[in-house]
This record gives sequence, C-alpha cells and structure tokens, in this order.
Amino acid sequence: GGARLVDLLMAPTRIYVKPVLQLIRQLKVKGLAHITGGGLLENIPRVLPEHLVAQLERGAWTMPPLFAWLQREGGVADGEMHRVFNCGIGMVVIVSPADAAAAEQLLRGAGETVWRIGAVRRRQGSEAQTIVV
Repeated sequence: GGARLVDLLMAPTRIYVKPVLQLIRQLKVKGLAHITGGGLLENIPRVLPEHLVAQLERGAWTMPPLFAWLQREGGVADGEMHRVFNCGIGMVVIVSPADAAAAEQLLRGAGETVWRIGAVRRRQGSEAQTIVV
C-alpha cells in the first residue's frame, strides 16, 4: 500500500516561490532558508547574523516516514539527521513573533503545511547558530 522507496527518494524538490512571494508582499520576512543541499543545521545559519541563534524545538514538526526510516535503519543520531537532511522542513521562514500567526495563515491559505519550529534569539558565546533542543 505505501509509496515505493525509489519514488520517495527521487521526488522532485518542492518549489515555494509563489507562496513565499505572496508572503513577502504582505509581511516583513526577516529571513528565508531553503533547506536543500544540506540539513537544518547547515542552511539556517546562512541567513542569520553572527550574534543570533535559531533554536528549534524537537518535536515541533512531524518528521516524514522516509526520514524516520532512514534514521532507524541507519542508526543515525539526531544531530547527524539535522545536519544532513531537511527532516521534513523544506523552507524556513523567519518573521517577527508579532507576524507569526499572519504568516502561518497566509501560507496555509496557499496550501502549505506550516509548523512553528522554534525562535531566533541572541547567541551565547560560541554556541552553534542553529540548535535543536
């Protein structure tokens, strides 16, 4: 009954141009990170100033079955999964807390699946710029 592994692995990259452009026209978007060619931990810092950290909440989103299977069967640690794979997050949109609800509503209205996965805060010392807690 389920999808074949080869079909899941070969699925094309999702394109977010139209809903993101619509969002940018209506709200102040502070950062965008397309999570491809590397995972959450490598891509998000590219859009953050050195003094900020994206603190992601483990469990704030649902990891697709393919990633859960890869992690389980490969014995891959959480940190490595977040470094290498998008873990089901294709695009990270950073907006102010005051705009978060409106951003969610606009993106859901455009047919996107939306999760609030964390917050941006001041960096403490030399900690990584994206952490999952």
